[in-house]
Amino acid sequence: MSEPAPSPPAPASAPAPATPMSRAQRGVARGIGIGLGLTLAAAIIGYARSYAATLDARLFTLGIAALTLGLWVAAAIGDVARRRYGSTNAIDGGNGIDPRVDAANAVLRNTAEQALLALLAYGALTLVSDHARVPVALFAACFSAGRLLFWTGYRDGAEARALGFALTFYPSVAALLMAALALVG
Repeated sequence: MSEPAPSPPAPASAPAPATPMSRAQRGVARGIGIGLGLTLAAAIIGYARSYAATLDARLFTLGIAALTLGLWVAAAIGDVARRRYGSTNAIDGGNGIDPRVDAANAVLRNTAEQALLALLAYGALTLVSDHARVPVALFAACFSAGRLLFWTGYRDGAEARALGFALTFYPSVAALLMAALALVG
């Protein structure tokens, strides 16, 4: 007695229709797009206005950029401390008790992460490219504008902080790409 032949595989079903983006997702996409556009403009302007600078001059610019990053991290740390001090629930270090402290901690974490990435990216570009001075200065200016927008928009949701995130993150990525191109070019 033979076994019945296996049934043919079921036809592949059509992919599920794409879910339309929510208002918040559209707002985030808009902020990301604007941030990418401004980053591209900063990179193009920085490259077009760049000139061969000595390592000392490039390191001086990197020092100013590092100071800028450090000041943003210090401000975020100070904001957490101020909010903890002002909260009877959070003064002893409790998390999840005061939403204002939790929001300040989130801004601090993101600022520290972004500052580390930016410092690595700006440092790499500074060390490998004679033409890094103007782009690093412009990217550090984007970092400051981005942190201000991210910080002030944080409590209003992802849509309100997306441009700030993009102006902080994408210039760092651009600096990394420019450093990589400088190494191979």
